[in-house]
Amino acid sequence: MDLDPVELVEPVRQIAQAASSAILKIFYEGFTITEKADCSPVTEADIAAQDCIVQGLSELTPSVPVLSEETEPVPFAERQHWPWLWLIDPLDGTREFIRHNDEFCVNIALINGHEAVFGLIYLPVSGVCYFAYRHGGAFKQMPDQLPSAIRSRRVDQRCIKVAGSRAAYSGGRLQTYLNYLGEHHYLSVGSALKSCLVAEGEVDLYPRFGPTCEWDTAAAQIIVEEAGGRLTDMAMCPLRYNARPTLINPDFFVFGDPSQNWSRYLRTDPSPPTPHALRTL
Repeated sequence: MDLDPVELVEPVRQIAQAASSAILKIFYEGFTITEKADCSPVTEADIAAQDCIVQGLSELTPSVPVLSEETEPVPFAERQHWPWLWLIDPLDGTREFIRHNDEFCVNIALINGHEAVFGLIYLPVSGVCYFAYRHGGAFKQMPDQLPSAIRSRRVDQRCIKVAGSRAAYSGGRLQTYLNYLGEHHYLSVGSALKSCLVAEGEVDLYPRFGPTCEWDTAAAQIIVEEAGGRLTDMAMCPLRYNARPTLINPDFFVFGDPSQNWSRYLRTDPSPPTPHALRTL
């Protein structure tokens, strides 16, 4: 089966836009919060967006299975034989959604041969859309405008900009890593928007310590890679998809400058002998 990613851009964008409309209706009208088995929150918006996306993708590519955060797990014995699949996070950043800020998004990625070959990230509140396809470049599309190509940037060691979540900055492995990294600006951002900022050259690095799932990173990875950056594990190897029984990602880096080896700042000592100044934006 051959799928042309170029022909997927507009129909998938429309699917994400429809899911975003369902999300925003609930966002503004009110919702209840429940906990999943892993203690992560879920709302009616997560489910409404998933139903919209699964239906849309099933109609667009009937022979391609869909794997979503909110669907029942599919055993690896079955899914390991899928040459193609859609990986979706219908509402990435549920905690941001619950806080009523705008840093949540819809993530849709097409996987072939354990690699993301197409990815789209849609921000419901702003209507901004990021997308990329293999060997075709990465793009940002503002509402009612044509897409514009985006590129990551070369890092300036004098002013490294780091993105991460609000909760992660308070301590632990990330704080230890940042101490060894040295002086930097830290930007607190929710969801896959952190990776989008790397892709468009606004941020140099997003280091992630802690559990995420494959649907959290697949769309972001192809967008960052086509923009000139990388999304890798801590050994600087690209993440692969639907290749293991678990769908949990390892810790990873998202960075815009492939010439940098960000793993050199990994340490086990929680108290570096000469900590550097940290500045938070």
